[in-house]
Amino acid sequence: MASIVYAMLMSLDGYITGPQQEFGLPIPEAELHRHFNQLMRQTSVALYGRRMYEVMRYWDSPEREQDSGDVEMDFAHAWRETPKVVFSTTLREVGPNARLVNSGAIEVVRSLKADSDGEIGVAGPTLAAELARSGLIDEYRLYLHPIVLGGGKPYFQQGLSLRLKPLGRESLPQGVTLLRYAPAG
Repeated sequence: MASIVYAMLMSLDGYITGPQQEFGLPIPEAELHRHFNQLMRQTSVALYGRRMYEVMRYWDSPEREQDSGDVEMDFAHAWRETPKVVFSTTLREVGPNARLVNSGAIEVVRSLKADSDGEIGVAGPTLAAELARSGLIDEYRLYLHPIVLGGGKPYFQQGLSLRLKPLGRESLPQGVTLLRYAPAG
């Protein structure tokens, strides 16, 4: 059985994007990017909501590689090789190595968890909140970037209440601190 991990880079005040939905967070430099490359390579299946998938589609295009360095190309390859499930009621199609699901997210994720090994990655706070409410997330990885955005889209959706227990902490490049938690029970 796979474990489901919700992991995203966020500001110290808890936001994954700035107030106007622009990212607002600094782009990871090479050393930090390598950490995320490894995380993507460890992911057996990646789960996305529509908005996060549309952002990440950037990595689908081989043309982007012409403007990318080695570290970014490595991430693009890892992202394209990772199977993806995209949950959306508005998208009509998704890119290569991705499957579109427009209903029954909880049932699909339960089945994926039971039938997969390794880590299933969740990206996007709306999808993560739905999975958290159903008790499907096994680990939360908060990548705290030393920046305050003052508003935007929060890592934890408003109204979501969780009791968590710490699993560990790690200092990463660019002053980022990784905090790992699991549901407390």
